[in-house]
Order: sequence, then structure tokens, then C-alpha cells
Amino acid sequence: MQALNSEINAALQHGTVIPAHPLALTEDLRLDEQRQRRLTRYYIASGAGGVAVGVHTTQFEIRQPEYNMLEPVLKLAAEEIKKAGLERPFIKVAGIVGPVNAALREAELAARYGYHLGLVSMGGLQQLTEAELIKRVEKIAEIIPVFGFYLQPAVGGRILSYEFWRDFADIPNVHAIKVAAFNRYQTLDVVRAVCSSSRANEIALYTGNDDNIVADLITPYRFDIDGREVEKRFVGGLLGHWAVWTQKSVELFTRIKKSLDKGNDNYAEWLSEGISVTDMNAVIFDVKYNFKGCIAGIHEVLRRQGLLKGTWCLNPGDVLSPGQAAELDRVCSMYPHLTDNEFVHSFLEKEKQLV
Repeated sequence: MQALNSEINAALQHGTVIPAHPLALTEDLRLDEQRQRRLTRYYIASGAGGVAVGVHTTQFEIRQPEYNMLEPVLKLAAEEIKKAGLERPFIKVAGIVGPVNAALREAELAARYGYHLGLVSMGGLQQLTEAELIKRVEKIAEIIPVFGFYLQPAVGGRILSYEFWRDFADIPNVHAIKVAAFNRYQTLDVVRAVCSSSRANEIALYTGNDDNIVADLITPYRFDIDGREVEKRFVGGLLGHWAVWTQKSVELFTRIKKSLDKGNDNYAEWLSEGISVTDMNAVIFDVKYNFKGCIAGIHEVLRRQGLLKGTWCLNPGDVLSPGQAAELDRVCSMYPHLTDNEFVHSFLEKEKQLV
């Protein structure tokens, strides 16, 4: 069993910004290695505390035999992180999906490239019972430390019970859970389950609720567990939303953490800022069309900034929805303090000097 490095675990438990890494493609749908590497460098330069590669934002289609891009994208990100020579912890998370045998192969691949944790999705496995899903995670955890993932049904996930998450939290090599249910009730199930576990203090909660980022980060969840009060917070986020405007996301996250550490209770201002973030996310993720243009929306922001050449996706149906580009104009104009265009411009200028 691969143990989690103590320094990485300390950073994970303290909480950080982990962007979900997009996929850079050429117009003929080949991997654009130069821009893929540059995206990783952008996240490092932005101050992120890690990246998640091979996840939904990286496009699940990379696993299809005709593309076979999972290993290349894992390899490229790992190489760029190593080249950076960082003197701070940087958490490498690899997405793990599919039936047990496929998931085990992906876990072994991630471990081979030095990834610290596997983000284990339960999506697309409706034929398995919850007990069978737990056994699958236990087998994966024998290979790589596990970062749980509650994926919303709208993009391929399934609804899972409180009892499932209670059993999940008891798996020894589980160290974090990303809740991306986009649902308050289901989010509550996970947090209460972790609080009820004997491992409550060993599992970090990360928001994947891109529709509720700030509120998740500032909310203390408290439960009476066998006569004692147990409290958990979302200590960080692993988010597709944080794949764009990342430097400003890091800045916002840092301000929130400092405010909480000082005991400030200016929640009204934070909640108001959270509404601005959610408005931006609704456009990027294409909520109007049930998330159809989610990945294309992320790509469009990066394209406009010069980090990607186009919005091409492996799935030909993943394109901007009608009116999405105009709505993106609106939120960028309305919330300029949450965009990092100046930072990206400076970053790209420095990149030119390195060529």
C-alpha cells in the first residue's frame, strides 16, 4: 500500500486550491503538448497547491482507445511539476474511473508517475451496488491513497447514501473527499458521514460544488455524534471553476482562510462575493443548458486569455451553447476583480522569454 507523504498530507489537511486540469488540443484533436505543459506551469505560477489530472475537466474521452491520452497527460503534468523545483508541497491528484480492473490499472499508472492521490469517481457504475463500490475503493486504496469524489448525476454521477459515505470514510487509505453533488442535501450526507466516522480528523473535505464555492468554504458543519459535538469544514477545493482565473481564485481562497483564522465573522460580505463567483460559474458551466457547454466554457476563457488556441474537445458535442459567449462577456465585465487577465498576460510574456 502506497502511504501518503506526511508533508503532502499536511498540506492536504490544511487546505488548498486544486484546479481540475483541462486538455489542450490541436484543431485535428491531437494533444497539444506545448500548451498542455504551459497550462500546468500557469497553475503553478498562480499559486495553486496542486492539480487534478485525468478528471472530468480533462475529458473522460482521453481513455478511449482511439485517443489513448490518459498516460501522456499524467506524464506531462508530472514532468512540469518536477521541473518547477518547488520548495512548497504541490499535491498531484490523478483521476480514476471505470470498473474495478480498469480503475486498478489507472491507479497503478498514477502511482508510477508519482501522483500522491487518486480521485476515485463512482460515476458510470450504476450496475454496481454500494457495497460493491466500497469493495472497489478498498482495492484501489491498496495501490494509491484515495481522494473520494461525489460527482453530480447531471454529468455522469449517481446519488449515494449516507451509509455509503460512512463506510467510505472508514477505509484506512482514504485521506480526502471532494463533494461535487451540487446539492445541499447530498453534501450534508457526506459531511455528516465523515463526522460520524472514527476517522473524522483524518479526512479533509474539499468542495467540488462549483455553484457554492465560497459558502462551502466559510460554513462550519456541526453534528451531535453520540452526545458530543463534531465540527468539519471544507478546507479547500478541487474545482473545474478554478481551472480559469486561477490566480484570483488563489487570492480569494487565501483571504477567506486568513479571515477564518482570525475569527472574523463578516459572513455577509463573503456570501455576497460568493454570489458573484456563482454567477460566473453558471456561465462557464453552462447551467442554462444543463452543463452541456461546461468544458467548452472553460476552454473559451483560456482561449481568450491566450492559454489555449481553441475550444476543441474530443466529444464533438462539447461546444459552446447559444448565448454562452455573450454571457461570458457579461460576467467578465461585471466582475473584473475576479479575473486574472493581467496576471496571465505577464505570465505569457515571461514564457516567451524562456523560449
